[in-house]
Amino acid sequence: MKVGGAVRVPGDKSISHRALMFAAMARGTSHLGGVLPSLDVRGTARVLRQLGAVITPLRGEHAVRVKGRGRLLPSEGTLNCGNSGTTARLLLGLLAAHRFRATLTGDSSLRRRPMARVTAPLGLMGARIDARGDGLPLDITGGRLHGIRYELPVSSAQLKSALLLAAAAGGVDLGVREPAGRSRDHTERLLRAFGYTVLERDGWIEFVASGRVVPFELQVPGDISSAAFMLGAALLAEGGALRVVGVGVNPTRTGVLTVLARMGAEIALEPTGSELDEPVADLDVRPSLLRGTIVAAAEIPGLIDEVPLLAVLASRASGPSVFRDVGELRVKESNRLELIAANLRAVGAAAEVRGEDLWVAGDAPIPRGRVRTDGDHRLAMAFAVLGTVAGARVAVDDMACVAVSFPGFEALLRSLAVRGGR
Repeated sequence: MKVGGAVRVPGDKSISHRALMFAAMARGTSHLGGVLPSLDVRGTARVLRQLGAVITPLRGEHAVRVKGRGRLLPSEGTLNCGNSGTTARLLLGLLAAHRFRATLTGDSSLRRRPMARVTAPLGLMGARIDARGDGLPLDITGGRLHGIRYELPVSSAQLKSALLLAAAAGGVDLGVREPAGRSRDHTERLLRAFGYTVLERDGWIEFVASGRVVPFELQVPGDISSAAFMLGAALLAEGGALRVVGVGVNPTRTGVLTVLARMGAEIALEPTGSELDEPVADLDVRPSLLRGTIVAAAEIPGLIDEVPLLAVLASRASGPSVFRDVGELRVKESNRLELIAANLRAVGAAAEVRGEDLWVAGDAPIPRGRVRTDGDHRLAMAFAVLGTVAGARVAVDDMACVAVSFPGFEALLRSLAVRGGR
């Protein structure tokens, strides 16, 4: 296909989750524009309503009003976090500072995802956890917290944010360190906006409970993880140019742009402003001849969600690509690591998992075959992008799952084509 015009992607999922949680903790009414109306974010809104917040419906084009009570209130029912690990893990952080018992669960996929990596440090801070193994369901009883210094087992924004939110809600100081790379820092930026001290020193994030969450206004920027799929389709196109407008370009999220540039992608960034210290820009992209690359382990925390898209692009590049130390992909919504490799092979590319690394040969033939997603939204979108290659015949077994993060994805992907294109 040939591409043209400008598109706007939905609001950033990570910021949407966090903005709703911060607004629920404020005493008064906050106004949030551009909140992503995906299944995951709706799940966060649903459980926050159970915990006492008044939240208007999430409809995308309308601002969301959140009336918080300054604290969470006990819920009589179980808090079902659906498919969202962000909802479950960040909510555990908030609940750790509230002196009541709550039960969390999720769908079959979320119940298989590890939670002990979050509950263990929250237990050290003073929360009581009653779990039936490493996952959900589990019960948490919050309490009077105390500060700790803690080294995370993996670099993860969800883990880091859970501890920071617990410290903020509990009014205690915290030191937290990630082992490798720097995960997204949306939580830190929001905390600073409300007067909390968050410093980076000698590899540690030092949090001082010096602020207070108050009602606020925010226009959520476009999600760069969603924009990456539009960029990928444009890079694989036969001609034209595309502009993706209003995208959040937080430096801890733009690792995908760095890797794409290294692969030869023609992408230009034009800054347009910021929202609560979150930089925003328009992205201009042209079809490009890509080359293989090595993505180092230290880069992975800043682009973990974009690995499926980068892997399918790597299959169209000249020469091999290697993604180092991506074992964390095994505990996403699916065993994402093994499925990326298996699905690339299913459509004719050469790919394999070597220990904790993903290897993609590049120089693949025109992709043709059937893709199995196991309900993983990012796999579905990545291989749908691969299916836009001229002559491709890629059948994705479940496109409905993209509603988890990108409602309207298929229509927007189709809209990229211009007359005289595919």
